[in-house]
Amino acid sequence: MTETHTDVVVIGGGPSGSATATLLAQRGHKVELFERDHHPRFHIGESLIPYTYHVIQRLGLLDTMKQSGFTKKYSVQFISENGKLSEPFYFDQHDEHERSQTWQVRRSEFDHLLITNARKHGVNVHEGSRVLEVLFEGDRAVGVRVKPEDGPEKVVKAKVVVDASGQSSLIIDRLNLREWDPMLKKAAVWTYWKGAYRDEGKNGGATLVMSTAGRKGWFWYIPLHDDILSVGVVADHDYLFNSGRPKDLEKLYFEEVSRCPGLQPRLANATRCDGFRAQKEYSYRAKQAAGNGWCLVGDAFGFLDPLYSSGVLLALKSASMASDAIDAALKANDTSEKSLRSWEGEFTRGMDRMRRLVCAFYDGLNFGKLVRRNPDKKGLITDVLIGNLFHDEVDELWPLIDELKQEEQAKELAVAV
Repeated sequence: MTETHTDVVVIGGGPSGSATATLLAQRGHKVELFERDHHPRFHIGESLIPYTYHVIQRLGLLDTMKQSGFTKKYSVQFISENGKLSEPFYFDQHDEHERSQTWQVRRSEFDHLLITNARKHGVNVHEGSRVLEVLFEGDRAVGVRVKPEDGPEKVVKAKVVVDASGQSSLIIDRLNLREWDPMLKKAAVWTYWKGAYRDEGKNGGATLVMSTAGRKGWFWYIPLHDDILSVGVVADHDYLFNSGRPKDLEKLYFEEVSRCPGLQPRLANATRCDGFRAQKEYSYRAKQAAGNGWCLVGDAFGFLDPLYSSGVLLALKSASMASDAIDAALKANDTSEKSLRSWEGEFTRGMDRMRRLVCAFYDGLNFGKLVRRNPDKKGLITDVLIGNLFHDEVDELWPLIDELKQEEQAKELAVAV
């Protein structure tokens, strides 16, 4: 079996893997990226939020995105279980910066742009190459064993192994690091539509979050280019897939459509243009983001409920922060756990802030009431929605949300009595 050597091996060519590889190659490190599939390939997670801007800029892709045909996104809007629309959260009203216009992307095309960009920056990209195993010497990762589709197995030794292999993360399972989120045991069923209703003008590219009856769940409504709409329902796993529900995904999906007054008129003249897909029990996090000679980024580290479209942001942000730590570790010739985990605390604090707002929504948070009670704090709410998660002022929100929750509970108790 042949053996080669490099500075960094990256497992996975999604946004986090391609971004980590590119940022390290930009700094002169030799990087080998292994992706088991061939791009373009399907992936869910199509809505970007404004603070992806800065990593896209670091990657040298900002002009490419501006010239792309991706749908421009300026806001997010919430629709209640009764079909009532909230005021849009326009990003530029809070943040007068060009990052306040972001995009709705077809992930097959967006991810292809990212991996192509990695090649342009000198990353040695291997598609159709499956990493079979991360190699360890004691507790230190030292490389990978790979099977290319057109050749024999080989060993690639590396100073650092970056696992960006998504939810099937090799390291998280090998080291038993995965911790499922007991508060966010959700599942999703989705499909795609052509000719569904779009609002006009600036609102035409907005992400809509539509609650279903009894707030059992919610639908995402994401307008993509080529007149395609991504529409999916998220709810408790046990509710969607309990023994009394339809086993057929199509029947299950339309049963939930019937419970969503805000969605029904928007699909009235639409034609479904794809099959149905499902994803179950998907919120989790690793106990640690790195160890001796290895690092986890993107979904390989953790995945958060998609309510506020934070997936690509967290993938790119983890890539940006981890690549800085890896670069410093390589230059210092210190790829210890301590060095490679130096970014973890700041990143998880930002991730926790997004998670708290997600949990507040599922706990019945009414954004309209929160803003009316605290008009001076609307900016902090918008900060979370745009992905500006990495500053402590956001933490001023949580006592206000708790106060509103207690008030609502007191009212419900008074009515019950």
